[in-house]
Amino acid sequence: MRRLGTGIGWRPEIADAVERMPGVDWVEAVAENVCPGHLPDSLLRLRERGVTVIPHGVSLGLGDAERPDAGRLAALAERAEALGSPLVTEHIAFVRAGGPLTASPRLEAGHLLPVPRTRDALRVLCENVRIAQEALPVPLAVENIAALVAWPGEEMTEGQFLYELADRTGVRLLIDVANLHTNHVNRGEDPVKALAELPLEAIAYVHVAGGFERDGVWHDSHAHPVPRPVLDILTDLASRAPLPGVLLERDDNFPEPAELERELRVIREAVEAGGTRRPTAGTGTATGSEPGTRTGGGTRTGTATAASAGTATATATATADDAGPAARETEPFAPDEAARQRVGLAQAALLSALVAGTPVPEGFDRVRLGVQSRALAAKRADVVAKVAPELPLILKSGYRPAFVAYAQGRPMRGGYRQDALDFAEELLTGGHSTEGRTRRDLRRWWLDRSGPAPRPTSRLGQVGRAGRSLIRR
Repeated sequence: MRRLGTGIGWRPEIADAVERMPGVDWVEAVAENVCPGHLPDSLLRLRERGVTVIPHGVSLGLGDAERPDAGRLAALAERAEALGSPLVTEHIAFVRAGGPLTASPRLEAGHLLPVPRTRDALRVLCENVRIAQEALPVPLAVENIAALVAWPGEEMTEGQFLYELADRTGVRLLIDVANLHTNHVNRGEDPVKALAELPLEAIAYVHVAGGFERDGVWHDSHAHPVPRPVLDILTDLASRAPLPGVLLERDDNFPEPAELERELRVIREAVEAGGTRRPTAGTGTATGSEPGTRTGGGTRTGTATAASAGTATATATATADDAGPAARETEPFAPDEAARQRVGLAQAALLSALVAGTPVPEGFDRVRLGVQSRALAAKRADVVAKVAPELPLILKSGYRPAFVAYAQGRPMRGGYRQDALDFAEELLTGGHSTEGRTRRDLRRWWLDRSGPAPRPTSRLGQVGRAGRSLIRR
């Protein structure tokens, strides 16, 4: 596995600081925010200095019931080649549902949602990962995500699910220790158990990030300092095996460069502390079969033994008999269309409840689904504010409450730019109290970006056909 070292998530807001920051061995850039033909000067300078740049995708939807979109895969491959990256990364998540597979409206989450840890979902995910691997010019690593909700009837733990995925596809893993902490708080999942079940040899690198707790729910914000429990999980993981790379993620509420440098130092110290607790040769081992291989008789081998911080020695040995139903499946492990449809129907029902206000599917926690729904609406508000920064300027303090109210029950369609247009149109035509200059500015903004021929089916579009001058009054 390639040695990466210590890195930080590259964001335009901190680009200058990252260039000057000592001890940064590599950076990660959100793939969808990078244009291969017009790479940011900051990334070009970093590459010229020999700093590795890895594209990190957020919209592929490897956990979707449908197969990965060829265009999205081609775009991810293009970015990997443009950046000269040794690998690309994505998430174990679904981001859209519905469509022809389920004969229902297509829905966009606008965020990463957990896949059910079931045999059907694992089959779908494995085939989707294989499709992505064939389309990409470099190896793929996939990341475990944070979740506010748990699927009913799950058949595997997170560690077993990740082990099976790596074992069956050879895909590498991007382990986010902050997400393990989030799932510990929100879903009661033991991070020590998850680490013990991981195929350590498959780890490509590790994410570290901050968040905050409110009303017993941990929000993985990437906008707060890294808390001690996350650092403790990082130390535990580093005590089990050498880590190829560790990266600090920060997406908002950026502190001064000195504070980012301090967080990087603390992360290095947590990794070094784990290394001092790792058994030396002859006193303990951390072993595992290579992903995609099995020992004779169908038994898989993956034993990780280490003394972890504050815990007794943790040993995880999984066999086909004790690793859950998925391990007893026989090859080939490809899903049939019926399995994809079952996964698709379940995902569509959940996503519809989250973004369209339909009834909560049986077995889900209604309170937690409400929290997740509001979090998705808030996430949409944040991203739309970045995609269309004029809207918060026009609406001022009224932007966020107005958008959150709009988003709850109105699914996103066509991406965030279209979401911004739909939001503005709703304010202009839905009887909302936008008056005077605010209303005039909002009308001008909408008309300038919706083109000379607004959609005939929209109420504002009907006004638009009467003439631009009429709308501008």
